[in-house]
Amino acid sequence: MRFFMIFLVALVVTGCATIVKGTTQVVAIETPGAPGANCELSSPGIGARTVVTPATIELDKSQHNIAVTCRKACFQDGVAMIPSYTEGMAAGNVIAGGVIGLGVDAATGAMNKYADRTSVTMIPIQGCSS
Repeated sequence: MRFFMIFLVALVVTGCATIVKGTTQVVAIETPGAPGANCELSSPGIGARTVVTPATIELDKSQHNIAVTCRKACFQDGVAMIPSYTEGMAAGNVIAGGVIGLGVDAATGAMNKYADRTSVTMIPIQGCSS
């Protein structure tokens, strides 16, 4: 009986994306043709964060997409979305980790993944010289 309990606990723990994939992810933000843009990232999952492009930033994983707004003198504001996807591992976790493992992964955001790279298009303003 003791061996069975240890096996069951090990199975639940190893099925968790929280342990295997982690609860944070590094994401790259770029503004081709407009380096040095100030970009604000915001969502209910991460709050508001600011970066200067090109940038890489470590974000807490969440089920929420992240809105990105970039600004730079002599360019129109650029907007983009960093989508949040459900990791393929989440389906396997139902089998291996059961409802408990799935609940842990959902609560920590570990079952989600952001796009690794996001490009924000910024259009130059004609005649502007700053």
